[in-house]
Amino acid sequence: MLTKSLSTCKQILAGDRTILRELLHPARDAANIGYSVAHAKLEQGTASLPHRLKTSEVYYFISGQGRMHVDDAITTIAPEKIVYVRPGAVQHVENTGAGELVFLCIVDPAWRAEDEEILRD
Repeated sequence: MLTKSLSTCKQILAGDRTILRELLHPARDAANIGYSVAHAKLEQGTASLPHRLKTSEVYYFISGQGRMHVDDAITTIAPEKIVYVRPGAVQHVENTGAGELVFLCIVDPAWRAEDEEILRD
């Protein structure tokens, strides 16, 4: 069995400006999986930078309010909502709520820096 606690995972500022803690990654954890899982948050009034991945990504929203932008589509996000983003889609998340926006990012196959392109404003 492999267990981890969010508080023991190192916090980083990702290239797209989200605050991340990598929870599970097959290259760094003793887990026979093909995907990675990260805990992410955006402070009130902020947004991630537009970016695209060569891989698929699933967002699961835990707390807060916002908007998810995928290519030309926009959807309102709130706790317990899930969004699938196809490989190659331009995406970003916007926090429109009164507090932090907290969510999980599941990337399949597992996230790699060379699979992500940050698109500057």
